[in-house]
Amino acid sequence: MTADPAQRRAPALRRSWLFIGGADEEQLAAGPASGADVLIHELEDFTAPERRPFARGLAKDLYTAWRAAGAVAAVRVNPLAGDGRDDLEAVMAGAPDSVLLPKVESPEQVAELDTAVAELETRYGLEPGSTELVPNVEGARGLRLTYEIATASPRVSACLVASEDMAADLGVIRQPDGSELHHVRGRFLVDCVAAEVLAIDSPYTWTDEAGLSADTLWAKQLGFKAKSTVTLPHAAVINELLTPSAGEIAKAEEVVQVFEAARRSGAGRVELHGSLVEVPIYNNAKALLERATALGVR
Repeated sequence: MTADPAQRRAPALRRSWLFIGGADEEQLAAGPASGADVLIHELEDFTAPERRPFARGLAKDLYTAWRAAGAVAAVRVNPLAGDGRDDLEAVMAGAPDSVLLPKVESPEQVAELDTAVAELETRYGLEPGSTELVPNVEGARGLRLTYEIATASPRVSACLVASEDMAADLGVIRQPDGSELHHVRGRFLVDCVAAEVLAIDSPYTWTDEAGLSADTLWAKQLGFKAKSTVTLPHAAVINELLTPSAGEIAKAEEVVQVFEAARRSGAGRVELHGSLVEVPIYNNAKALLERATALGVR
């Protein structure tokens, strides 16, 4: 049976999403030690077609172990027009918390996945509606319809934007600073926020930690609360950077304290360190403090 959805880490608190090759038993076993909030059993690009039957057979015990370690247990299946239906038939026996679908270009693809997952929940005796969906936007067609994709099913809890496939589709040259995809990531984030689903930033596909940190901080400044990765050691870095720091918490507490004092005196705004604190800034500060509390750092 599936784990109680109410016991899962809330989507908004899932900072790091780690893809692990579906047949790589050593890496799959090491996944929980990475600290990633979400572990993804990757059956698409990271698993050769001839290895997929073996990878599918690992699903049930693997997801149970991942959940026992405190992670959200996810799987990325292949497109339904390819091996995806065979993937789903097998892995749904393990009751994945989330199913990721690659190369989504239309809301109809999400609706098709919703129907397939619902049928398998019934077959395996899982709680109806318990399986979340996470469409992956990997090309220009999907990017133009991100909002429609994100709202195509009530099961959609998050969407993920790709890096390598997106770059290939656009014909851009990849750079370690990720600047060639800044416009893509910004547009994607806006649509996800409008759809009220978690926006998962693209993976940093170089191995250096300094580059990862810079890329993650840029995404954080833009407004991302989650980032994907294909490298186990990167999960801890992402978690640290996407968790409010002590300095950020102290600044937010000061904003809240000063603004609320101003309000009590009848003022609508207040100057703090040369900046005017108004309602939106106050609300952002409160949201940061709530996030820090939920993540256990305040």
